[in-house]
Amino acid sequence: MLSPRDLEQLKTDDISEELINIQLNHFKNGFAFSSLAKAATINDGIISPNKELEQQYIEQYEEALAKGLSVIKFVPASGAATRMFKSLFEFIQASSNEKEALLSKEPYHTFFSRLDDFAFVDELEKSINQKIDPKNIDANLGKTIIEHLLLPIGLNYGKLPKGLLKFHEDENATFTPLEEHLKETAEYAACNKQGKVHFTVSPEHHALFNTQLNKSQADLEKKFDMKYLVDFSFQKKSTNTIAVNPDNSPFRQADDSLLFRPAGHGALIENLNELNEDLIFIKNIDNVVPEHLMADTVRNKKLLAGILINKKEKIFNILDDVQNKLTEGVDFLCEELQMQRDDIEKLGDEEKATLIKHKLNRPIRVCGMVKNEGEPGGGPFWVKQKDGNVSLQIVEGAQIDPNDEAQQAILKASTHFNPVDLVCYTKDYKGNKFDLSHYVDPETGFISEKTQNGKSLKALELPGLWNGAMAHWLTFFVEVPVSTFNPVKTVMDLLRPQHQPAK
Repeated sequence: MLSPRDLEQLKTDDISEELINIQLNHFKNGFAFSSLAKAATINDGIISPNKELEQQYIEQYEEALAKGLSVIKFVPASGAATRMFKSLFEFIQASSNEKEALLSKEPYHTFFSRLDDFAFVDELEKSINQKIDPKNIDANLGKTIIEHLLLPIGLNYGKLPKGLLKFHEDENATFTPLEEHLKETAEYAACNKQGKVHFTVSPEHHALFNTQLNKSQADLEKKFDMKYLVDFSFQKKSTNTIAVNPDNSPFRQADDSLLFRPAGHGALIENLNELNEDLIFIKNIDNVVPEHLMADTVRNKKLLAGILINKKEKIFNILDDVQNKLTEGVDFLCEELQMQRDDIEKLGDEEKATLIKHKLNRPIRVCGMVKNEGEPGGGPFWVKQKDGNVSLQIVEGAQIDPNDEAQQAILKASTHFNPVDLVCYTKDYKGNKFDLSHYVDPETGFISEKTQNGKSLKALELPGLWNGAMAHWLTFFVEVPVSTFNPVKTVMDLLRPQHQPAK
């Protein structure tokens, strides 16, 4: 099926023929649905510490920081903000009569009437060279405003990444998500007056991120009396996946070359694997708030990190002397991982020690979970494994069989969802880095339908970064307040109180 020219293309992109065959088989056979055992709930997979315990965990993290724990913040920030402005693009494309009618409909009525509440309004007015009166916007001016917001004739927000848009303002300045993440870093992820942040960006946006960083860094370092160490990486070409036609044959471009597409955020496990710090915070680029609302985020990030340090120390203590810590090891497997005590107690001491090492000597992640109030996103579940045990996993709705009533009932019983709020530890009890590629579940992924130049195709996404890419990590879920989850999915989200300046 693959020609000598195809094989040369694979070699150039550092993609193996074996991997392509695996991907083609995924297209043909699909992915198995997850097998849910039950929803993770408070005290049954989700930790919800009281205030006293919360404070102890926070102090445990702060103590570890004071002793030189190395910390970095990892922020997926690639991709343009195009989807954020879907409704505004539709306004541009509407006819003149339709535009006039749309002015009184949502979201356009609110967008124009509250234009002054967007942090980008001053730049927008400079672009169109006039002061805008939100009460006096007709269809022509509305079109001009949106074109200058989204297109290259103005701010070009329709093509920029979210990390570089003006999200917030105070009485003195406006701030991008990049800057808000740097501020957060100073508050909970800095050690010895140094804050490390790693952004994954698209190659075409790298220079723009550097430009914004050069504008902001010195002022923020002065404000927080610290030094930032910021670096960037790109999703590796070798993680791109092959696209296929509807009949599952390889999709070919006009020049007969194979088409490869970015494989979703799960590919970033490769970027994460290259970080050498002890503790890694992971948070999406658009989940930020203005500085005056940051206290809840700071406290709960420290809480998650403290719980991770606490769990890590218990696990390392067991692994450091397994033969003499069999009781503690078995208790941990049964109480924390819900393994069956009767099955373990049948084993001899050597078998117990081997099992404890196998189950506990893994990367660790602690994930914040928010009460489900209707927001989209994956949720926390106990999932049945091939060995008969269960493990805590973040599962997306698409991974659950829609025709299985029992599985759908478990989905409906879920009380929390995943806001992408993770703290990770990727070294073993001897201080060696884990190879994170060994802990991915390659049997999870997504197949979606797309088009290329008007032709239908099927695309393959790798296991999600916090789904299948971390499937075989040691996982702990912690309840965090909804105040820590403030994503910007559409431009209208910037009008929520969580993104507005202090009154």
